[in-house]
Amino acid sequence: MEKAQVDRINELARKKKTVGLTPDEVKEQEALRRQYIDEFKANLKLTLDSVYMEQEDGSYKKLEQKKKPN
Repeated sequence: MEKAQVDRINELARKKKTVGLTPDEVKEQEALRRQYIDEFKANLKLTLDSVYMEQEDGSYKKLEQKKKPN
């Protein structure tokens, strides 16, 4: 996400606290926030995919994602 987009998120947040947002601005804010969250999650996943845990026997095992219950 570019700095200009983050700045726009912050600008809309400040405006929401003071004078309120138009319906178009609310939609823009939601879209920018969703994009920010999605990119954050993707970066976090990339980071966690490169993490290895040391086992008691000294070997290393890659982190695995927990299985979701059905």
